[in-house]
Amino acid sequence: MSSFDHEWEKVHQQKTWGRYPSEEVIRFVARNYFAGNRSTTRILDLGCGGGANSWFLSREGFQTFAFDGSLSALQKCNQLLQSANEKAGLFQADAAALPISSASFDAIIDSAAISANSIAGIEKILSEAYRILKPGGKLFSTGLFSREISGYGTGQKIEDNTYRNLSTGPVANIGTIHFFDREEIEKLFETAGFHQLCIDTLRRTDLNETQIISYFLVTAQKPA
Repeated sequence: MSSFDHEWEKVHQQKTWGRYPSEEVIRFVARNYFAGNRSTTRILDLGCGGGANSWFLSREGFQTFAFDGSLSALQKCNQLLQSANEKAGLFQADAAALPISSASFDAIIDSAAISANSIAGIEKILSEAYRILKPGGKLFSTGLFSREISGYGTGQKIEDNTYRNLSTGPVANIGTIHFFDREEIEKLFETAGFHQLCIDTLRRTDLNETQIISYFLVTAQKPA
């Protein structure tokens, strides 16, 4: 099945995100991989967008690979890497059907890409992530949007807690978005085979407290 929402090609043609990764991505990488041999640690940037995570991973000396379904996103990622004299293995792909051998990566980082799917798409992406991780490898997912975020419930309802082109809020007009609670996250990740889940939340306001931004951060491990 295809999980990539082609609305994101339009989004990446029209919008540019910042150069720097989020604090939570930096913290995950630092806690888990800074002390190891970075030159042999293979990390995949899932749904890389403009390349902030890829730039950071390459800069820190990791074997960096990245993909996106959007060609415009990959072009921006490549431009960022080249401007900083960094490198990563870039390729276009759908996260639900990756052209990658099983047990290939030590870690996978998802920054809000998994949320941009239906439940069926999320299930397939998690299954693929599990497949391509090495035993003991970790998936870190941030931006699993919660149902407290501004705009939840607007737009076209696709299924329970999945909406398309929200009319308001921080994730408005960017295609399909699924909204989670903790119980659902535990079920989805554990069904895919992951264990040792660590689930945290981030909630803040924005634009003079006119919007609520709320999402889950999940670290999950493939059994060794």
